[in-house]
Amino acid sequence: MGDKPEWINKLMGKTISDTTNETCFAKKDLPPSHRILKPGYAQTEDYKPERLNVYVNDDGTVHDVNFG
Repeated sequence: MGDKPEWINKLMGKTISDTTNETCFAKKDLPPSHRILKPGYAQTEDYKPERLNVYVNDDGTVHDVNFG
């Protein structure tokens, strides 16, 4: 699973894509329990401590991550 600082280091400022490179992170390399949260999109309020929440801006750039 990892911890928040580890995932911030891996994802911050990148976009989620099919491949990993300097500006992108491959979706397949995210933990099995994850969700990508876009501005204005509905999300469930259930709390799952093992789930990685990846918050992206309108342009798809990651600006925050947390677990829950």
